[in-house]
Amino acid sequence: MAASAIGAIAQTIQLSVTPVFLLVATGSLLNVFTGRLARVVDRSRVLLDHWASAEGLEHERIVAELRVVDRRIDVINNSIAAAVACGIVVCLLVALLFTQAFTGLDLNVAAAWVFVIATLLLLASLILFLVEVRLATRVVHVPMEALGLGPAGRRERKRSGQ
Repeated sequence: MAASAIGAIAQTIQLSVTPVFLLVATGSLLNVFTGRLARVVDRSRVLLDHWASAEGLEHERIVAELRVVDRRIDVINNSIAAAVACGIVVCLLVALLFTQAFTGLDLNVAAAWVFVIATLLLLASLILFLVEVRLATRVVHVPMEALGLGPAGRRERKRSGQ
């Protein structure tokens, strides 16, 4: 193999490192997202077990939480889909870089657009994850009595710096 070909391959590998770091980060995020999904699914199963035997206000509370849990499952699934799509697009980017190195075709503009698409998919995934976390925190509130706070509740806690 000629020295220039080896140099081109080495340069392409160096250029591929950044997208590969993005791929590793996306894989780590997918691990977090699937863990969240598993916890939400487990919570839905617990609620469904109690749903059949609950009555009155307790039944209404369970139904309300089940609606939020169902929404959380949809949102985290969409977050996972966006992260997987990001990973696929990053792999496409690496393939484009190697195709350019081996064929001599100028694929710089295509590679730039593919990188932008990957970044936008990662952004969408993170935004959806934030939405899911916000949905989760809306359902869980510690009763003011448990915090030892009076009727002013959360305002009192914020003012006192707790």
